[in-house]
Amino acid sequence: MPSIQSLISTFAIVAALRYAPAHAGDAQQPLGLASDSDYVCEHPPYNIRMVSHSPLVIYIRNFITAEERGHLQRLAKDTFIRSGVTSNKNSQNNHNSARRTSQSTTLPPTDPVVSCIESRALLFQGYDTPRSHLEPLQLVKYGPTEHYHFHTDWFTSPAHSSPSQGGNRVSSFFAYIYVANDTTGGGTNFPRLEVPTDEKWCEKGIIDCDEPWERGVTFRPVEGNAVYWVNLLPGHDRGGRRMGDERTLHAGLPVTGGGKIGMNIWTREGPVGERGDL
Repeated sequence: MPSIQSLISTFAIVAALRYAPAHAGDAQQPLGLASDSDYVCEHPPYNIRMVSHSPLVIYIRNFITAEERGHLQRLAKDTFIRSGVTSNKNSQNNHNSARRTSQSTTLPPTDPVVSCIESRALLFQGYDTPRSHLEPLQLVKYGPTEHYHFHTDWFTSPAHSSPSQGGNRVSSFFAYIYVANDTTGGGTNFPRLEVPTDEKWCEKGIIDCDEPWERGVTFRPVEGNAVYWVNLLPGHDRGGRRMGDERTLHAGLPVTGGGKIGMNIWTREGPVGERGDL
């Protein structure tokens, strides 16, 4: 896995490329149905904003296209179940925890649109991460009052980060797939991030500046956009394990009106086996 310093340099180059005007021949074609034999995976001209260098946190505009968002919602229809919370004491999930009241579903990696988004997430992280390091993509649905209390995506217990499971979660994307027009609340809050000082973060609708600044950074839910961050520190503990970064603590704040659907993309340190039983 590249160092944070090399990642920052890579993202600086990527950012410059994203801001360059696209050629007419590079325009994205309309997305057909997943069953169409002529479907071609094409990536949108997204752009990025560096929120934090340490920990590395990147805001991505237009990461998921409108056609892809619609397809994912149709694909996941009627498959959502109550989200579980992984206990650090054992390998069981608690499906009745008040800490997480959303609904979730796993997307099939064989779907061509899902596979295309996986490829995009891997390319974003460079050329060194194989597809086998990705967990199955997960959609999470939040209705009124639903939330996910403060947590980290990386695990403190070896029970969930063994070599057979791919190790720990190196990085995370959280992308916004659907946001109802009347949605209020439902931001993604990182209480330990330093708040950027430029007012453009508020004016561009990236950060919710109505939230108290002492609460850290709260990203507004905006369809198609995503947040990317690195979960692990560069060093290792005495047991040789990568250490989790406590500053990546975050929460899905309660939705106070409307609703939203988000997507988790998690990358592990190594291959995750069958990419299912984690």
